[in-house]
Amino acid sequence: MPNYMLILHDDPSAFASGMTPEQMQACIAEYQAWAGRMAQQGRLVGGEKLADNGGKVMSSTGGRTRVVDGPFAEAKEVVGGYFTISADSYDHAVELCRDNPHLRYGSRIEIREVQPT
Repeated sequence: MPNYMLILHDDPSAFASGMTPEQMQACIAEYQAWAGRMAQQGRLVGGEKLADNGGKVMSSTGGRTRVVDGPFAEAKEVVGGYFTISADSYDHAVELCRDNPHLRYGSRIEIREVQPT
């Protein structure tokens, strides 16, 4: 059965804006409940929220590697986290994501099949 990575995209200026600490805890609980349902079904392979403090971006042009700080919270869109699930097909992965809370709290979910090595 193929694995699919669910890449959780966020608009940092909109995500959690105006949420009280209690609302943020409820939001986190929704993500945990969704992951728990996937785990109970034997579909959850893994997943994590990414740190909000940016990271490093690497690129290479003409044999020269460049490393810069980023992505920054000021960016229009950032990857806020990911899940990896097992599904029968892309269509099945889409169905499994229909109740993912990120569809309410984030900007979009990108679904990509993981190519086995």
